[in-house]
Amino acid sequence: MTPFRIHTGLTVPLDRSNVDTDQIIPKQFLKRVERTGFGEFLFYDWRVRSDGQADLSFPLNESRYREASILIAGKNFGCGSSREHAAWSIIDYGFNVVVSSFFADIFKNNALNNGLLPVQVTDDFLQRIFALDKTSTLTVDVDKQIIMIDETGEKETFDINNYKKTCLLNGFDDIDYLINIKDEITAFEKQLEKAS
Repeated sequence: MTPFRIHTGLTVPLDRSNVDTDQIIPKQFLKRVERTGFGEFLFYDWRVRSDGQADLSFPLNESRYREASILIAGKNFGCGSSREHAAWSIIDYGFNVVVSSFFADIFKNNALNNGLLPVQVTDDFLQRIFALDKTSTLTVDVDKQIIMIDETGEKETFDINNYKKTCLLNGFDDIDYLINIKDEITAFEKQLEKAS
């Protein structure tokens, strides 16, 4: 994975609560075995009308959001099943960050495991983001754990698991992390051998 330190990006608002993983990536698109190729199916049932044409009223289909890399979502984002494909589809579409006032735990872990940053903010801060001009930008600093609305300078801190933070900052997955501390593991094993 690529190290994730500071990200500034255009936002796209999805002002809907309780967005579940089947809405994020519908079940009929889960046949791939790779982690790529899911982006085109992100929010498919909302983005595409029954006649197969794009629903131009859906935010992701609006041209002003084409370069968006931060998804702003309503409360309880990623609820439902534990499918990791939900995180894969969001990443594959081009998002680096998802902001909400609450994330389902399994989705949050799947996102972090794949290099997608879920930033949980207060309900008040989320509503201030939704109230902005629709082509707003945010800056997210993983190391300082701060999210800032660029237009107003308003900031809020967010929580992140220390282990996941270390992995994001260094671009590690779980295996990379273990390889990185190989010398410490070897030293610990030698201590155990001496003690037994």
